[in-house]
Amino acid sequence: MNKGKKIEPLVGEALLKKVKELDNLSKEEKAKACGYYTVTKNGVERVNMMKFLNALIDAEGVQLDSKQGGNGRGGRSASYRISVQSNGNLLIGSAYTSQMGLQPGDEFEIALGRKHIRLRQIDSDGNPAEEE
Repeated sequence: MNKGKKIEPLVGEALLKKVKELDNLSKEEKAKACGYYTVTKNGVERVNMMKFLNALIDAEGVQLDSKQGGNGRGGRSASYRISVQSNGNLLIGSAYTSQMGLQPGDEFEIALGRKHIRLRQIDSDGNPAEEE
């Protein structure tokens, strides 16, 4: 085996096409033929099945680890950091509000600290909700 030449693993449509061409081979042989293997210092070839299978899932367009909101749209995931916008506003995005199960019209009490802002949800009676 030529150690000097690094084979770039196939992805996307090229990967799907190659796998279909090799339908008579085992999955390990398919993974190796698509470039999902490494050669150890001792010259032993190791097939990386996890990378191969993940690449196949990605090529098929299957999203396993992203959560979409209830309205069917994607969007950003919560990073738990925000910045003050140029107009002075702080925007709390839908990633946070949907995670908390908030609905349009839900109200909050704002408590300002020296270096923090605390939001406490107001219940239907107009009282701050109990903290968890």
